[in-house]
Amino acid sequence: QVQLVESGGGLVQAGGSLRLSCATSGRTFGDYAMGWFRQAPGKEREFAAAISKSGTTTYYKDSVKGRFTISRDNAKNTLYLQMNVLKPEDTAVYYCAGRLGHLYTTTYVRVTDYRYWGQGTQVTVSS
Repeated sequence: QVQLVESGGGLVQAGGSLRLSCATSGRTFGDYAMGWFRQAPGKEREFAAAISKSGTTTYYKDSVKGRFTISRDNAKNTLYLQMNVLKPEDTAVYYCAGRLGHLYTTTYVRVTDYRYWGQGTQVTVSS
């Protein structure tokens, strides 16, 4: 299995940027498709972005397209989420998640499609 640890969250003004990282250990990172999810207070955890094992295929929630970029460095066993032009509605705890094998186009947005989760990192965007 793989262990996931997020970092890089913080407080930022609207319009600013943050870069989240997810350091992994355990099994070969390149064997896992990865995703970023987020959970705002009082709301369900929701999909933000996903990336295939090789990094060649990415998916985004509509509201973050053009602002967020998911990437991975399989040599460094690390997943990233570059977040630009942040909005107050992006405020949430952000979680990285992993699933062994491929992403499936019908299920990659589902929390239940990912077996491994980090502890989360808080992102707060002030207006």
